[in-house]
Amino acid sequence: MAQLFFRYGSMNAGKTIEILKVAHNYEEQGKKVVLMTSALDTRDGVGIISSRIGMSRPAVPITDDMDIFEMIDEMVEKPYCILIDECQFLSKKNVYDLAKIVDDLNVPVMAFGLKNDFRNEMFEGSKQLLLLADKIEEIKTICWYCSKKANMILHFVDGKPVYEGNPIQIGGNESYLPVCRKHYFHPELADIKENK
Repeated sequence: MAQLFFRYGSMNAGKTIEILKVAHNYEEQGKKVVLMTSALDTRDGVGIISSRIGMSRPAVPITDDMDIFEMIDEMVEKPYCILIDECQFLSKKNVYDLAKIVDDLNVPVMAFGLKNDFRNEMFEGSKQLLLLADKIEEIKTICWYCSKKANMILHFVDGKPVYEGNPIQIGGNESYLPVCRKHYFHPELADIKENK
């Protein structure tokens, strides 16, 4: 029985590496997968799933109004699995399409992305996935400044933390860091020796 999976984590948790690993494992067994990513992520070009360690693969770019269900339903050979990167940027319609693919076409969908933005508010795609997913799993990483679990994202502009603004600003370590709650609210404490 197919299921809708939502695997979330902070920046640098290895979400994209996990997608590429899962795709490789399916394909090594001769099983077709469909790789997809948000069209908003243009860091390495539209429709490219790209990890921070240099691995990348082409993917189908998802737009807000795209009919993902119809695209998969019209395939002569259905995939064994659909893998989605940057799922936090998906629209409500996109996520409902994914649930329909699982329920009506019996094709598993694994969506990977962030849960919350740098303002510590939920992304629309993540919110919908938390509501609809059959299985939810956190991919953990550690705070940039200490050994606690990173569950927030600290956004920097000109070297200073920013807590307001447009939640959709694509970037990497030059703009965003995975941090624990303490360092999210007090990044200046990172310069002070702490008891860990």
